[in-house]
Amino acid sequence: MKDRFYRYIQELQNTITSEIEKVDGTAKFKEDTWKRNEGGGGRSRILENGSVFEKAGVNISAVHGALPKSMQTYFGVADADFFACGLSLVLHPKNPMVPTVHANWRYFEMYDKNGKLVDQWFGGGQDLTPYYLFDEDAVHFHSVCKRACDAHDNGFYNAYKEKCDAYFWNAHRNEARGIGGLFFDYCKASETRTMQDWYNFVTEVGNSFLDAYIPIVMKRKALPFTDKQRDWQEIRRGRYVEFNLVHDKGTLFGLKTNGRIESILMSLPPKVQWVYDHRPDAGSEEERLITVLKAPKIWVT
Repeated sequence: MKDRFYRYIQELQNTITSEIEKVDGTAKFKEDTWKRNEGGGGRSRILENGSVFEKAGVNISAVHGALPKSMQTYFGVADADFFACGLSLVLHPKNPMVPTVHANWRYFEMYDKNGKLVDQWFGGGQDLTPYYLFDEDAVHFHSVCKRACDAHDNGFYNAYKEKCDAYFWNAHRNEARGIGGLFFDYCKASETRTMQDWYNFVTEVGNSFLDAYIPIVMKRKALPFTDKQRDWQEIRRGRYVEFNLVHDKGTLFGLKTNGRIESILMSLPPKVQWVYDHRPDAGSEEERLITVLKAPKIWVT
């Protein structure tokens, strides 16, 4: 399973980066391969200062070795080894009318000291962070997510949409990072589902990503915007940074397992503002976004 999923994310990285380059039209991804001293490595691809994307990162990794003490405590195990692989992406557009998007799909195995597999699971998801809210874009993104879920279980979308809303919550701000999507973790074999079933589901979601996001980019990338709207985008990016550095489990896992810092922090946007006690104008589109972020909406049923 681990070899099969790693091959899948390698192919998916190629597909996504090729499409992003095509949409951007000018910039190309720079590839950076790296190795982890404790075992494994990865392939990072970063695009910067494009016509459409100010920064885009699409990274894959496969790491293994002894589970660090901090993670042993987290998982409630002792002297375990692990294998983890996944694809993680964040795309930050230039135009504030185009939303930022994040996605990742991952697989994890844990072994005892005799090398016996003792646990395995899938996780992942995809979520949208707009700066200006176009309801039809939100409906489109969530509709694609729901279609991918419904192909496997009619209960998946509602369950994983709720988990996404709960996970990407900036508790210190009492608001969501964005308008959500899907979030799932610890997808393990059970009496009703095999690991192959979970593989089929996770890859279906991964394959749906471009359909969920690219039509939105194509619709919004040429819209005009003002300097004030650009400022708003950078202020909201600050909230994105806050979530990733304070709350995100993936960032913390990477830091605690001696991950590659450049790859871990590739999610951070290049230009950000923190304006003291900034409040949007009453009745503005900026205020409408905040209102939605305070109470996550149901976009599709």
